[in-house]
Amino acid sequence: MKTESHKISNQITEGVIWKQLLFFFFPILFGTFFQQLYNTTDAVIVGKFVGKEALAAVGGSTATLINLLIGFFTGLSSGATVIISQYYGAGKEEDVKNTVHTAMALSIAGGAVIMVLGFLFSGAALRAMNTPDEIFSLSVVYMRIYFIGVIPSLIYNMGSGILRAVGDSKRPLYFLILSCIANIILDVLFVTILKMGVAGVAVATTLSQVISALMVIAALMRTEDSYRLFLKEIRFSPVLLHNIIRIGLPAGIQSTMYSVSNLIIQSSVNSFGTDTIAAWTAYGKVDGIFWMIMGAYGVSITTFAGQNFGAGKYDRIRKSVRICLGMAAFTSLLLSVTVITGGRIFFHMFTDDPDVVAIGLRMMRVISPSYVTYICIEILGGTTRGCGDAVPPMLLTGIGICVLRVVWVLAVVPLRPEVETLAFSYPLTWAATSVLFIIYYLRGNWLKRCRGLG
Repeated sequence: MKTESHKISNQITEGVIWKQLLFFFFPILFGTFFQQLYNTTDAVIVGKFVGKEALAAVGGSTATLINLLIGFFTGLSSGATVIISQYYGAGKEEDVKNTVHTAMALSIAGGAVIMVLGFLFSGAALRAMNTPDEIFSLSVVYMRIYFIGVIPSLIYNMGSGILRAVGDSKRPLYFLILSCIANIILDVLFVTILKMGVAGVAVATTLSQVISALMVIAALMRTEDSYRLFLKEIRFSPVLLHNIIRIGLPAGIQSTMYSVSNLIIQSSVNSFGTDTIAAWTAYGKVDGIFWMIMGAYGVSITTFAGQNFGAGKYDRIRKSVRICLGMAAFTSLLLSVTVITGGRIFFHMFTDDPDVVAIGLRMMRVISPSYVTYICIEILGGTTRGCGDAVPPMLLTGIGICVLRVVWVLAVVPLRPEVETLAFSYPLTWAATSVLFIIYYLRGNWLKRCRGLG
């Protein structure tokens, strides 16, 4: 029986490229929008109803540390998405089935490890990042409750990645919408009515993640296609686990390098005080609009490249890259204008403190105009990973973004300790890394190597 997702996957390898990219892109975009809304709701409610200390506690160091661990696993699990998309494009049904069950086993085992590490070492990590005393205890409470519910979060991320790998970008969107609505309702209940503060936000997030995990598991168990999930068959297949790690580990390491560089930046932000931490947290939510759109382009081109690589349609991959770059460039320029124009309005959504708003606007004026310098990293990196070439993108990102950013923060910021100097590390490293990716992509060795492995 051919399901709707199977029809979509055929269009990915055969349909009009720009139409199929948009058809796949928009559900992912709306899904990431609701993911951002999911996270932003926490910040808005605690910022408005609890205070700027609570706002800084659920963002700042806390968000950076959570992203460090979750980001590594998300990168690792992207190996499963790539493998499944290639097998699905090539019509290898048994390999799709076995990879799905190995991927779910990885999400459960990885979630258990992250839960233990996050719960035990939250306090020590926050201290190491110079988290101010006035928000330290609140940050520890939020992190420990969050990590208790991390397994459902990873199950959802893996499950939605499986659905997208086979061309189904709609159901992950529906699940996110429902869990986002649940999160908003629970936030209001726990924070504004029950007065649970930061703990209430954390509990609401955990319960919402459980809801999303249950929905994605149900979707995988009910399909009649090759990616159907059978709970009794969730186990590791050594060969497939090796393939997942071969592609996913470099992406996980890349995410970790991003997070480590952001940890160093966050430590520098912390030295400016609570107002700056709160402003950085609020700007991160505004900036998330850009990241969710670029992330949607990245997921789209990775799946598009993976399925066409499995089908042996290499010219179609190159055409999709050109089209996707054009779309991303137009979008990033439009976002730069929108964010800069509406900056003050955006910040007042999170806080009415004039000092916090002023600091946030200073950050925004440095970072937002340079969004277009990032697009090649997302599109070209996603393309090469989709074809199974994972190590070079990791190295390019590690050198161009992470190393250069750390050098800037440690060597230049102390010479001119201002928020603008710190914020400039983003456009500087985006531009440098984009140049490296363009050179690597045009040389074409990534596709030759992947075809040789195939």
